[in-house]
Amino acid sequence: MLSQIERNLTNPTVAVLWRLANALGVNLADLLSADAGGRPAGGIALVQPHAIPALKSPDGHCELKILGPIELAGRFEWYELTIQSGGVLASEPHEAGTQEHLSVLSGAMSVQAGAEERKLRHGETARYAADVPHAIRNGGKATATALLVVVHPA
Repeated sequence: MLSQIERNLTNPTVAVLWRLANALGVNLADLLSADAGGRPAGGIALVQPHAIPALKSPDGHCELKILGPIELAGRFEWYELTIQSGGVLASEPHEAGTQEHLSVLSGAMSVQAGAEERKLRHGETARYAADVPHAIRNGGKATATALLVVVHPA
């Protein structure tokens, strides 16, 4: 995985980054952002748009904004996913029992999980196993956005 990341062949999930950071003894919040957006005691933490970390696919057609706090990585992750026309976000299987929930906010996308594929339009949500090879595509002419939630097994 490290070799693939270094060669820009894959984008790691937050869970993978979290495990790597723990193995290396590095604070993931410091790695991804100077302002981790932690919750102050008794207050509301506001994370400015410039402080939200983002991952881009090697071809630049897909962007994942990491909306969830780093301390939940490996349990729950949520992202704002933007895919340009013709873009594909392909993923290898995550650990057994992992589920993804994709809610299309604008445009249209298709989801493939294993051998099954479904098309989604604005406002629709797909829930699917992510412990098999899976991909999210934008086959339309316009940019599409979605909320992607990854739930890891307990």
